[in-house]
Amino acid sequence: MQTFDAANDQQQILSHLHDQGYVVIRGLIDSAELQRISDCYDELMTREREMPFIPVDGPPTATDAEMEAYLASAYKVSDAELARTMRRIRHTRAENYGTPWPVAAEKVNHSFLHIPLLLNDDRTQRSYNLPAKLENAETLFAHPQVVEVMGQLLDPDFVLADFSGINIGPGTDAAYWHVDAPFTMVPEPLPDIPLAIQVAWMLDDFTAANGATRVVPNTHRTRKKPPWGYDAIEGEIPLTGQAGSLAIWLSQTWHRAGANTTEEPRRALLSNYTRAWIKPFNDHTRSVPPALVERYSPRARYLLGFSAYGPTRG
Repeated sequence: MQTFDAANDQQQILSHLHDQGYVVIRGLIDSAELQRISDCYDELMTREREMPFIPVDGPPTATDAEMEAYLASAYKVSDAELARTMRRIRHTRAENYGTPWPVAAEKVNHSFLHIPLLLNDDRTQRSYNLPAKLENAETLFAHPQVVEVMGQLLDPDFVLADFSGINIGPGTDAAYWHVDAPFTMVPEPLPDIPLAIQVAWMLDDFTAANGATRVVPNTHRTRKKPPWGYDAIEGEIPLTGQAGSLAIWLSQTWHRAGANTTEEPRRALLSNYTRAWIKPFNDHTRSVPPALVERYSPRARYLLGFSAYGPTRG
């Protein structure tokens, strides 16, 4: 696996990403900044694990059993986390005037759906909506070199679809192979242009042993989704690197989290970017507090969706 220093020519990085479907860049943030971000991140994850958000429940519907069965089959989730996820789904549906989805549970756009935050017997933890939670999140999701790369591939008016955190817990099995939204909802053959790109900031060293993201190079060219399952695929590689590095992959590149066979979690921050005309995974314009929005730069605010949605016309 080839890696690049942050000082490498931008064209080399773009070329590798185009050709292989992924790239790993070293040295984009220094050790002091990495430590500050890691400390804030650990505090957030501990708080959310100890005091998860449990909203006021909404009224049940006849389709809840179908949705619950789908989530239980699609994710390795505990009964308690499944119940919390369903409560969030009912709460959000009530906020939307009880409007049902017009498709079966497995066909619901994941951008419209709450999904579990604790997986693998609660050993793996996710946190979404970090621009509203993580101090100085702009340092990462609006990093100038990342913005430059995304602008080259998605056009300069791209937006931030999601910025989340993940802890892959000790003893966690490898995840299933997948592509990222919006390709999850697109029939084959997939588009042959980048629609979305994922960036993983490594808060720990990524190793083959602790669950480093695994990709199958060149699969972005197949215009197909990976076969459903957990089995190894010929040619897959782990995206390894020291803490502070970042991995970037095109969202149609086949990938998954690897198995963590160590005694420590593998931590990362994940920013997903899309073309401006694709609905984002998270609506930051409604979730980031106004006082925090005002602290973000104009470029960061646009990435979060401000001035990047259809106005009320008249």
